[in-house]
Amino acid sequence: MREIRDVIKTLFIIASKVKASDIHFTVGIPPVFRIDGSLKKLNEIKDRSEISEEIKSLYSMEPEIFNPLTPSLASEIAEDIADKEEIRNRLNTHGNVDMGFSIPGVSRFRINIYKQRGNYAVACRILPYTIQTLDELFPYFPTAVDVIKKLSALPRGLVLITGATGTGKSTTLAAIVDYINKNFNKHIITLEDPIEYTHKHDRSIVNQREVGSDVSSFAEGLRAALREDPDVILVGEMRDLETIATAITAAETGHLVLSTLHTNTAAETIERIIDVFPSNHQQQVRVQLSGILQGIISQQLLPRKDGTGRAAALEILIVNHAVRSNIREGKPHQIPSIIQTSIAEGMMPMDRSLAELVLLDIVELNDAEAHSVEPKLFRKYLGLV
Repeated sequence: MREIRDVIKTLFIIASKVKASDIHFTVGIPPVFRIDGSLKKLNEIKDRSEISEEIKSLYSMEPEIFNPLTPSLASEIAEDIADKEEIRNRLNTHGNVDMGFSIPGVSRFRINIYKQRGNYAVACRILPYTIQTLDELFPYFPTAVDVIKKLSALPRGLVLITGATGTGKSTTLAAIVDYINKNFNKHIITLEDPIEYTHKHDRSIVNQREVGSDVSSFAEGLRAALREDPDVILVGEMRDLETIATAITAAETGHLVLSTLHTNTAAETIERIIDVFPSNHQQQVRVQLSGILQGIISQQLLPRKDGTGRAAALEILIVNHAVRSNIREGKPHQIPSIIQTSIAEGMMPMDRSLAELVLLDIVELNDAEAHSVEPKLFRKYLGLV
């Protein structure tokens, strides 16, 4: 008799081999893999040569996995992954739960189990055991890598990685922590929901706390971190007013704070942070933010022209005197112009980054233009206008 854990493990091995970023289990459709940004059903990838042995194993263990998932099979998968009573209780109480999941020798996974139409569904993000370096993540932008390394070496302040879901923010944060860990004597505390990449102590000490199991919330973890002698604090996501306010305080009190936001540009990021606060506090927050913000890295992922994965495009904001003045005066809309005129300082407009990927023959023109912030400026960088 087959064990559902063996079926799940085989599907995760398949995901790793086909370089999927995510797997979805939901009733009424076979397992679905996100590969280079596109969704592919298990049936649509089963003929790939690199997974032939795993496909044979699946047919022998659970041939129904190739058909639309039944409520009972989806439930079996979800309940096997949520294999601890604490996790199941949170799932039953809230209707969804975040957790980490590992298969030794294969990968780690960030899991969200949730209910939809009364059935279980599971979304799994694949997290490789090996943490890529900043140079490996951004091979086409060595100047940007140098800027990120300089930001990572700062003794204090706030550095943000931004972008839409699935644009590699967590991967970039992991690479930054890895760079600090290998090059500096620091105490790093991470607050994650759940823990994604695991770090071993190197030159630095790295203590990783998971929201829900090690600490009740990001805000509580941040407050506690201030009493734990950190040099660097990583906050997986600045989700709410309390977390953002506490992160600002942590940066003000002499720590380097790293975090993420789901925003697409530096200007939008600054506006989002300020807009979270009540209107009567916003001017104070502008002053605070202008004093602590050190840099914003906004990123997008585009399919590579040769079909071998995705390439990252970047917008880099280094917070200089002009940027600080614009933040204080409530003029973040002027920041794109500062970025465009400060390339010599290491800043990078997103449209220039996209244009360079086209000129290097890494991505298609149409794909890059679809991701551009200002299409006219993008085409100007290419010499097309």
